[in-house]
Amino acid sequence: MSDQLKFIVEKLNKEPFKKNYSLITFDSLEPMQLLQVLNDILAEIDPKHSVDIREEMPDQTAKRMLNILGILKYKPPGNTGDMSVFRQGLVIGSKPVIHPLLYWLLQRTSELKKRAYLSRFLVRLEIPEEFLQEDVIETYNQYEELMENFKVIHKECEQLKSSGFSTAEIRRDISAMEEEKDQLIKRVERLKKRVETVQNHQRMLEIARQLRVEKEREESLAQQKQEQKNQLFHAEQRLQRAQNQLKNIRHTAADAKPEGLLKRLEEEMKFNSYMVSEKLPKELDSKRQTLHFLQKVVSEPAMNHDDLTEVEDKIQEVNMQINQLIENRMRNDPMDDKLSLFRQQAAIIARKKETKADELQEAKEEIANLEREISQKSSQAQDIDGSEILRGDEFKHYVSKLRFKTTQYKKKRQELSELTVEYGILQRTEEILKQQHDNTQQQLQIIEQKKGILGYSDTQEELERVSALKSEVDEMKGKTLDDMSEMVKKLNSKIADKKSALAPVIKELRPLRQRCQELTQEHDENKTQYDGCAAGLESNRSKLEQDVRALREECSQAESQYHYINLMKTSVETQIQRAADEMKAYVSPDSQERRKAIREQYSRHILEQENLGKTLKEKQKLVKESHAPNMKQVKMWKDIEKLMDCKKLCFQKQQNQTSIGQVIQGGGEDLLIL
Repeated sequence: MSDQLKFIVEKLNKEPFKKNYSLITFDSLEPMQLLQVLNDILAEIDPKHSVDIREEMPDQTAKRMLNILGILKYKPPGNTGDMSVFRQGLVIGSKPVIHPLLYWLLQRTSELKKRAYLSRFLVRLEIPEEFLQEDVIETYNQYEELMENFKVIHKECEQLKSSGFSTAEIRRDISAMEEEKDQLIKRVERLKKRVETVQNHQRMLEIARQLRVEKEREESLAQQKQEQKNQLFHAEQRLQRAQNQLKNIRHTAADAKPEGLLKRLEEEMKFNSYMVSEKLPKELDSKRQTLHFLQKVVSEPAMNHDDLTEVEDKIQEVNMQINQLIENRMRNDPMDDKLSLFRQQAAIIARKKETKADELQEAKEEIANLEREISQKSSQAQDIDGSEILRGDEFKHYVSKLRFKTTQYKKKRQELSELTVEYGILQRTEEILKQQHDNTQQQLQIIEQKKGILGYSDTQEELERVSALKSEVDEMKGKTLDDMSEMVKKLNSKIADKKSALAPVIKELRPLRQRCQELTQEHDENKTQYDGCAAGLESNRSKLEQDVRALREECSQAESQYHYINLMKTSVETQIQRAADEMKAYVSPDSQERRKAIREQYSRHILEQENLGKTLKEKQKLVKESHAPNMKQVKMWKDIEKLMDCKKLCFQKQQNQTSIGQVIQGGGEDLLIL
């Protein structure tokens, strides 16, 4: 709960609320302030709820909040799962009801904003059937079509928003595509000019077009073939699953006997008949009773404090009557009721029967779930490796094959361990040989040093290695020189061919360069014109968006004013109805009805208060009359208290003097003894 409160306070202290609460201040909020905080959050989700709850009736506030919470699909937690308890807690601003609601709203504010926005357009209007005539049906059908179109357009808009494209990127893509288009047009014109010089170019173009069509057809046929292969593969998988199911059913039916099947069917029939005739009707009746009770609670108006006290008094009276009946029943002799024992046994058996039926139903559901999981796992296994689930003899064969493979694995593992041991021995021999080689090298160096030719063996090895490298480098140089000469010849021939081939193209390219410069200038001029036109259109679009935004705000204000007027109308109607009921109760000849009138209640209260005032005035008069002697008596008691204090002090002084004299006398005696 503390984590929940911390989260709520953090969210309320941030944008857009900025409440500046602490945990203590938030926890000490009054019910009306807590309801105002809830209303502020609902106003942030849907702006039409931005009202001051102090200017609104409690039943209207509860109705409005319950309506928006129903649209937002809020489900109360377990401790406030009863809707009557939740409704009463919402009306009085109870913390156990409001705190989980605030936590739920602040967790998913953006999602709920979207839901509230969509509810303005997607919540259907409930029209009675007697009003659904021809014109109304046509308009209602148009309304439903517009709602479906709105759904489609909203989905497309969300997809475009989530796609991540921006207007600048789209414009860049459009400009790049236009440039590519211009280049392609130029390339096509160039190719057309080249092709026009060729004989029978029309026929060749037609053949090329037919070739392209046939290639596209070939690709589509290949795609269809692949799709049909996939369909065939899925159909084979379904057939294989059906065959496996049929095999399982036959396997289960092979061991079954007619008597067992009949017995099982009789048990299922008894269970189903019990469920249909006894258990389900009871549950249905209980659900209907709870529904009727909830509808009755919802249809009743908001309860005041007086209504709550009346209901509590009635509950106490009914409880007292129940206790009296229980006492009367306990006073009677239980031996008189001969059927009580059998009734208790029947009730126990019925409860056991219900529990066993529930357990059987749960077991059946669990078996069905396990069968579904088994089928899903088998299908997943078949999809992964394409193999079936092994059963019976196939599983035994698989186990024997697995045992053979395990024996082979153990043999190979033993061979591997032997090889690793041999590898370790070889490594050790290599190290020993290296040590021996190092020792011989050291001995050779000592001998060379004694002879005066230190480093002779190293220089000889180095000279042999350098001579070998030199011979290899000489061979590589000869090969590379030959290759380079051949490559130079080939490059010179290729350059000459390219020059001869590019000479006419260069001649054609010179006028095209001039044309390109002219076109670039023309493109720059057109681009400046296009940018200016685009800027003007952008400004017009922004103005139109501002106008649309202003009109939407006016529309929302008009809607809020309309709803406010409707609410005021309903409040005035309820006040008029209350006044009429009050007048009816006041005028009615029945004394009980007249007592329920507010005027009678207030007149009784006024009489009670007047009587109370009279008694208080009499008490005041008595107090005034007895004030002087009472004050005199208080003064006398204070004087007595002072006298007693004085006597007490004198007595204490006398006691102190006597104790000092005794001490002095005792000291003198001690001195005499010494």
